[in-house]
Amino acid sequence: MSIANDDSPVVLVTGGGSGIGRATALLLAREGWRVVVTGRQEDTLWEVADQNPNIRSITSDLAFADRATVSVDFAISAYGRLDALVNNAGMHVRMPTEETDFEAITEMLAINLIGPARLVTASIPHLAKTGGSIVNVSSALGQLPSLASGFYGASKAALDYLTRSWASELADRGIRVNAVAPGPTDSGLLERLAPAGQLADIKKREAALLPLGRLGDPAEVADWIHRLIDPAASWVTGQVFTIDGGMTVTSARKDSPS
Repeated sequence: MSIANDDSPVVLVTGGGSGIGRATALLLAREGWRVVVTGRQEDTLWEVADQNPNIRSITSDLAFADRATVSVDFAISAYGRLDALVNNAGMHVRMPTEETDFEAITEMLAINLIGPARLVTASIPHLAKTGGSIVNVSSALGQLPSLASGFYGASKAALDYLTRSWASELADRGIRVNAVAPGPTDSGLLERLAPAGQLADIKKREAALLPLGRLGDPAEVADWIHRLIDPAASWVTGQVFTIDGGMTVTSARKDSPS
């Protein structure tokens, strides 16, 4: 484990209490980054922060307009700089269109799309000072139609579009913007979506539909996030990297919760 110091880079990771966000925070902390994790569940954030002295946490629900500024201000107050933003927090609403709950869709869009936009806006002045980087966590479903996750996929397709737009707009400020688009990942999402007693069978079916025959691991996605914010990737911007076990090279999916 690398010990961070006052010159170590600083990263803000949203949704850092579980899944890909948690794996990313722990990996970057081990690599000597100073990390701020945000999320809704205070206890899970504390548990992550307890694992590495390079991690601090703040409870933040991106469905509320002011939380983006509060989160960025916390990182600056704690560490004095910001070198990277990982927009990982997300919400999955899965339902047929004719049964759409528009209150739930509005909340999902606030978290999946508006929240990242607010965080980017709040981060720009700080990232411009450090020549920093943004990584948005999208989804392979932003590239594929889905019969029950259309609004979710649309929110991620919009995030992909913003990734490319922000990369173009912010390049002259020295800020790089990229995204990762995971496929079915064993990140804890299935545990929240699957009916009781069906989790194992659903995971088995999901894995069987992928060319590589298994679900992804959050650590595998975290590794790509690490690569993209690393200065070694200084000539990479405006890209959406699909990390999906081959999902998007097969036929369109009907029910994936990616």
